[in-house]
Amino acid sequence: MRKLHERRWRDKLGLFACEGEDLVAAATAEPVELLVAGETVEPALLAEVSTAAHPPRVIGVYRREDLPSPDDRPCVLALWRVADPGNVGTLIRTADAFGAAVALSEGCADPTGPKALRASAGSIWRVPLLPFPGPKDARDASHKVALVAHGGTPLAGCDLGRPVTFLLGAEREGLPAEVERDVNATIAVAVESLNVAAAGAIALYEWRRQTKIASSWPAQGVASNQP
Repeated sequence: MRKLHERRWRDKLGLFACEGEDLVAAATAEPVELLVAGETVEPALLAEVSTAAHPPRVIGVYRREDLPSPDDRPCVLALWRVADPGNVGTLIRTADAFGAAVALSEGCADPTGPKALRASAGSIWRVPLLPFPGPKDARDASHKVALVAHGGTPLAGCDLGRPVTFLLGAEREGLPAEVERDVNATIAVAVESLNVAAAGAIALYEWRRQTKIASSWPAQGVASNQP
C-alpha cells in the first residue's frame, strides 16, 4: 500500500488504491485486494497506510487495465500538462457528467493517484482515458477548440454542435502554440483567467447546450424558433 502512494510504483505494478467506501462502491471491477478495518486488517495499521485526512474503513486495490477502455465519444477534454491532481480528478468527474472522455498528455498528474481519485469521486470508473491527440491522431476529424485566456473567439460563438475536442493547457503556462487547433476560444469573465477545471466545465456545458439546439433543428431546412 505504501508503494502505491508513488506514481513510479503504480506504473510498475499496474495497480492503484481506492480509499474509502464511496470509491470502492463505485468500482466496476473486482479488487485485487480488499482491506477492511477490523476484519482483514487492524484499524490502526490501515490508518497508517492511508493518504486520507480521516482514515478510511476500507481500501481496495485495483488493476489499471480494468479501467474503461477507450471508446468513440463526441466530446473530449484534452489536458496538456495539467499537473495538479485535484484538477485532473475534477475534470474527469465533470467529463462523466457530460458523457465526455478525457485525454492526457505527458506531464499530467496521474489520474490514479490518491488526490485525483478523491476528486474524481468514482468517475474514474466511467470515463475513458485517452492519449493527448497528436497531429496524425484519428481524432483529427473532431473540431479542436483551444481554450485560451485572452484573444480567442467567444466560446458561445464557436460551432460546437458537432464532435469536438477541447484543448486545455497547464495551470500556469497554458497551451503552447505548437499544439494544433482549429480555433482559439475564450470564456468571457471579469477576472484574469479561470481555473482549468472551471474552464473545462463551462466548455462542456456550452457544448451540450449547442448540441441540444442542433439536434432540435427541424429536418429539410424548416425554420426553427430555437435561440
